[in-house]
Amino acid sequence: MIKNPKDVALLTAKILSDKKAEDIVVLDISSISVIADYFVVATGRSSIHVKALADEVEEKLSEKGFKIMGKEGYEEARWILLDFADVVVHIFDEEAREYYDLERLWADAVKVDIDSDMDFAYNKQ
Repeated sequence: MIKNPKDVALLTAKILSDKKAEDIVVLDISSISVIADYFVVATGRSSIHVKALADEVEEKLSEKGFKIMGKEGYEEARWILLDFADVVVHIFDEEAREYYDLERLWADAVKVDIDSDMDFAYNKQ
């Protein structure tokens, strides 16, 4: 059972990757914010894809026992935010991702190397 917020963030990145999300980034914000420990940021190719990504994350994490605390932006599907307490997932369409540029806004966050850690976290489940 995954309990570590970093592993939850990496599992989320793997779920998004499997569903063909683009430009997936995991940011460790634990030392600079009290709102969460990790942000997972990804891009979908269309509003339908953005919704499908959000649905998949919500379904897969719920199956693992993680309760969603809040969901915003689903109807517009330009920027969907899924709040899992320690991990907040941001799924954008391309235009909204470029406009809001969360990586720039949270430039002090530590970018997690998901390529080396993602499979390890996924296999721990």
